[in-house]
Amino acid sequence: MFFESLAYAMGQPAGGAGGQGNPLVAFMPLIILFVIFYFLLIRPQQKKAKEHKAMLGNLKKGDKVITGGGLYGRITAIQEDVITLDLGNNLQVKVNRGYISALTDKRIASESKKEKKAQD
Repeated sequence: MFFESLAYAMGQPAGGAGGQGNPLVAFMPLIILFVIFYFLLIRPQQKKAKEHKAMLGNLKKGDKVITGGGLYGRITAIQEDVITLDLGNNLQVKVNRGYISALTDKRIASESKKEKKAQD
């Protein structure tokens, strides 16, 4: 008697469809979640990385920059990926180009933003 009720409970769901719906509908929440993540996280991060790469490519002697370690300095020499920074008081440091975080001279930063907007 117990096994008969158990077998009845394990039967097919009501409706006779066997519980198989459209697979696209099943994945729709995941697809929507990915689209939201793309527009809120991935795309802005890619845009910022592109701007940073362009800034690193446009560095020149005399630019005032800040390094990833928080050092403020002025570029005195550039040799491929090695940049020499003057930190003041006759103190010079060589850093890799990738460790430059940003330009600190507002005039230069605003000019590069204007050029970028003109390209878009």
